[in-house]
Amino acid sequence: MKFEGRKYVFIVIFILIGIIYTFKLFYMQVVDDSWKLRAQQIAEQRREITPPRAVVFDRNGKKIVSNKTYYNLMMVEANIVDLDTAAFAKLIGWTVEDVRNRFKEIIVGEGKYKNPHTGKTTSNYQSIRAYPFLKELTADEISEIAPHLEDFLGFYEEVSDMRNYPYSNGANILGYLSEVTQEEINKDNFYTPGSRIGRSGIERFYEKEFRGIKGVKYIVKSAMNNVVGSFENGKYDTTAVQAPPIHLGLDVDLQAYGEKLLQNKKGCIVAIDPSTGEILALVSSPNYDPNLLVGNRKIRENYPALLKDPAKPLFPRPLASEYMPGSTFKLIQSLIGMQEGVITENSGFPCNKSVVGCHSHPSAQSVTQAVQMSCNPYFYAVTRKIIQQGKSKSDVKDAAIGLQKWSEYMHSFGLGKRLETDITGLRPGVIPDPEYYDKWYGHHQWKFSTIRSISIGQGEVQLTPLQLANVAVIMANRGWYYTPHFVKSIGNNGPLAQFRKKNYTMVERKYFDPVIEGMRRVVHEGGGTARRARIDGMIVCGKTGTVENYIGSVKQKNHSVFIAFAPMNNPKIAISVFIENAGGGGGTWAAPTASLMIEKYVNGEVKDLAKEKYILDANFIN
Repeated sequence: MKFEGRKYVFIVIFILIGIIYTFKLFYMQVVDDSWKLRAQQIAEQRREITPPRAVVFDRNGKKIVSNKTYYNLMMVEANIVDLDTAAFAKLIGWTVEDVRNRFKEIIVGEGKYKNPHTGKTTSNYQSIRAYPFLKELTADEISEIAPHLEDFLGFYEEVSDMRNYPYSNGANILGYLSEVTQEEINKDNFYTPGSRIGRSGIERFYEKEFRGIKGVKYIVKSAMNNVVGSFENGKYDTTAVQAPPIHLGLDVDLQAYGEKLLQNKKGCIVAIDPSTGEILALVSSPNYDPNLLVGNRKIRENYPALLKDPAKPLFPRPLASEYMPGSTFKLIQSLIGMQEGVITENSGFPCNKSVVGCHSHPSAQSVTQAVQMSCNPYFYAVTRKIIQQGKSKSDVKDAAIGLQKWSEYMHSFGLGKRLETDITGLRPGVIPDPEYYDKWYGHHQWKFSTIRSISIGQGEVQLTPLQLANVAVIMANRGWYYTPHFVKSIGNNGPLAQFRKKNYTMVERKYFDPVIEGMRRVVHEGGGTARRARIDGMIVCGKTGTVENYIGSVKQKNHSVFIAFAPMNNPKIAISVFIENAGGGGGTWAAPTASLMIEKYVNGEVKDLAKEKYILDANFIN
């Protein structure tokens, strides 16, 4: 009996020990923040090393984004002993009050942590951690400070790096970096206070590909918290690995030339290699030098002014501006009409100006002539046949059926939806469908005569310059495209998988030839609207557009629009040009601008200096 009683006593003791141990473990891990802080203190013996971000090259191997060495003045408050604030302030060129405020700023910037179990709020700031006291110091600046740091325990220099742009071009493509927020640190343990992250452009889209792999260095500290050496002679240390270089399809010289052509103008140029979908140039004007937004100091100095500039240099016009395409849209109407069988390549319609206004020219007797002369009544008739095919006895139901099919064709050209390219900030444009007009007029309360402006690229239709350049790609390829993209290769891996897939339109290959012949005539034959796009020794296929422009009900100067590809056979470049408020037609300003870009890219130089001067001298802002 005595043995049995002792057995139960031991069992109860073991159970009590287990309960006490479990409760203590829970208290240490969940309730008591002091243990959490102690664990973090131990973890401070493990220092992470962030590698420089990947460098970027253009299609010709020119380095367009690199890294430049800077320095941070770091501080660990726990190691600071008897700081002579006045002497330290003098060393860094600050006031005593500035120094004190900086300490407070660092503490406040770390935010606070609220324990969900106790409700107790504590600061995320830890005196044992290293924080940047001064950031982005140049070699000259740190050289004035570093020799005297032995007099200020707890402060030390740390090598850092920031972006450097050898070319002052392509800011809206490349993007910029800024410091991570506390929320971003909480979401991804790659980042620590002071880390930088891509905020726009390809720096944002390819953030993980740019940042590389961190290294780790383990150190041994004395009881006084001083570093005394590497742990196990660096046996467990790992080396930081820089990400492989990023190769773009961009031609930085072509980009620079496009930015030069659009000086003193609002507008954009998009050029694409039709055979690959690689974006050769993406010009947004006005633009800015990407070096203006390198590091926090420059961002604080320059970003507010760029943001307030009424010309909106930060706005990526090629991606986010949605314009009416004007007569460039007639190319697609021709193709849909032939594919639907409502016209043939030899269909003719009278140039009836009582239906819709047009310039003086003979009536077109074929699709090719209609494209060449850009006849508005012709495409009014074609689009009416597409929309009102007589598939319902009711005109309004018939229009809904036809418009639904028409919108599906448009989507197959990449219109009315975001092109899933490798940059953020894209707009989808507008391709109206029956649901769109139902919201405006009511269900079955509209027909073709209500929406006829879409036939000539006016009214509700809206496209981005990138989408319209991709239409030029589709024409060059006779019916297909790769999704336009910037990155040609990450290291040696080539582009992302989604940029290797061909996308086909709903129009068969055979219908493209008469339209392309019309595009050739636009540039090279009498009656065409783009003679200023001619280039000696090269066949350019293009289409002009003159886009009406209103602010409220007040008409402004028209936008000048042109799309093209060249050469006609084995095309090397497809392009769209929008010049805002230029006046005149697409052939007046946009067409010669496009031809200069084509000549520069295909031939490597521009010989038509008179045309170049004509564009460079044009000023539509001042």
